[in-house]
Amino acid sequence: MYELLIKHVRCYPFSVSIIAVIWVLSLAPFFPETPLDDVPFVDKWTHFVMYGVMTLVIWWEYRRQHLHADYRKLLLWGWVMPIVMSGVLELLQEYATTTRNGEWQDLLANAIGVTLGAVIGILMIRCCPKG
Repeated sequence: MYELLIKHVRCYPFSVSIIAVIWVLSLAPFFPETPLDDVPFVDKWTHFVMYGVMTLVIWWEYRRQHLHADYRKLLLWGWVMPIVMSGVLELLQEYATTTRNGEWQDLLANAIGVTLGAVIGILMIRCCPKG
């Protein structure tokens, strides 16, 4: 089990790093104010971009590591699981923290970002095959 974890961290270092940062940011007990706080829906745009970039990096690193794409695995680990992770984090924010709130709109923004990242990932793999 430990060896498998190390293998995935070595093969997907950027993806693992982004996932870790998202977990930390999602569960941090505070979030500093920024000048962009007055921009309408800035929080939703942030969720959309974070999850879109994470998903695109997952697909990019997968393409870098594999000669042929296994779309079944990619759809599970590069589309479904990021959305599930997003849902888990929203539930944890709502029920396991006192300073954060889980929101359906955040989950929706995350899912849209993941879906766009996966679509771009599919296009990247199909249009620019490895090898």
